Amino acid sequence: MSNLHEECGVFGIYNDRQADLASDCYYALSALQHRGQESAGITVNERGLLRTHKDAGLVQDVFTKDVMDYLGAGNMAVGHVRYGTTGGNTRANCQPLEVNHQKGKLALAHNGNLTNAYDLRNRLELSGAIFHSTSDTETIAYMITRARLKTPSIEKAVSSAMDEIEGAYSLVLMSSTKLIAVRDPNGVRPLCYGKTQDGTYVVASESCALLAVGAAFIRDIDPGEIVIFTQDGVESDRSHCGILPQKTCVFEYIYFARPDSEIDGISVHASRMMAGRILAKDRPVDADLVIGVPDSGLDAALGYAQESGIPYGIGLIKNKYIGRTFISPGQEERIDMVHMKLQPVRHALNGKRIVLLDDSIVRGTTSRGIISMIREAGAKEIHLRICAPPFIHP
Repeated sequence: MSNLHEECGVFGIYNDRQADLASDCYYALSALQHRGQESAGITVNERGLLRTHKDAGLVQDVFTKDVMDYLGAGNMAVGHVRYGTTGGNTRANCQPLEVNHQKGKLALAHNGNLTNAYDLRNRLELSGAIFHSTSDTETIAYMITRARLKTPSIEKAVSSAMDEIEGAYSLVLMSSTKLIAVRDPNGVRPLCYGKTQDGTYVVASESCALLAVGAAFIRDIDPGEIVIFTQDGVESDRSHCGILPQKTCVFEYIYFARPDSEIDGISVHASRMMAGRILAKDRPVDADLVIGVPDSGLDAALGYAQESGIPYGIGLIKNKYIGRTFISPGQEERIDMVHMKLQPVRHALNGKRIVLLDDSIVRGTTSRGIISMIREAGAKEIHLRICAPPFIHP
């Protein structure tokens, strides 16, 4: 099994007039902060003039008032929050990636991993390409810009690049005049778009980011679809749709996504509650209290409690100012963050037989720390139930 990687969050916004789109990006990226906490970036397009700011850190730390004043108004913008799936946590790997090429300018934000990135990168380097980062995003940018030299439009260049790149990718890219959203043919990573009352189009990894800027959800972008936003409206290129089976990443529903999001027509909250109900039927136990590990285990714990009839309670309190432990790169940092992030409610746990619901076990570090914490709080028994299905080697 390959190493499990955290998601990134992408966002794009388009209208045909000057507006403070940097602020909209800020609010949307804050709503997507759970998808990546290593870095954040925004590129604003003011009628072809691109202004970018990106750096390591959380959205609220990267975008100070002075930075927001610098980004200013525009008619298009793209944003990104990053957790590094490929490449180190350096500023060179922060996104959006801004490119100046023969046919114009391009800003690109990417969520996913290419399975053939190594082969593509080698081929590009042998043909003279010079890379400034170690991320897949730069490889995608090269593929698009090279295709652009032979195609009549940026969207045709994207379509041509899709013939060669393989893997999971949701892209939001911006030329001087167009905003383009792309989802890989398998639809592994989520991507959707909506529209505000004043006619502004918004693209995001999750529907929760649409709500953050007052946009109404229109629909998910289909696997393999290219959606183009211009002053003439919305167009769709479906030439890559239906060529591969849909394989939405199950971990989106289990862990990555916010419970108030919907992905491919399925409520994340409802799917997690259903996982808890299934566990209650499949792995019943005689206990006094059902609790969940905040935040992604809470919905499943509620479902388990409703199905089993065992009371649901709050047994762990989360410090909202501490990041997600799975996203922290170092093992020692993850161990420390478990204790900083969660504290037991001793009154609720002491002397009780506890059913503990969590989303998954990736390394086991977090689970061991939480179980020890609950045991030290006086729990009589601890029955761990995990929502992620077991991995079966083919």
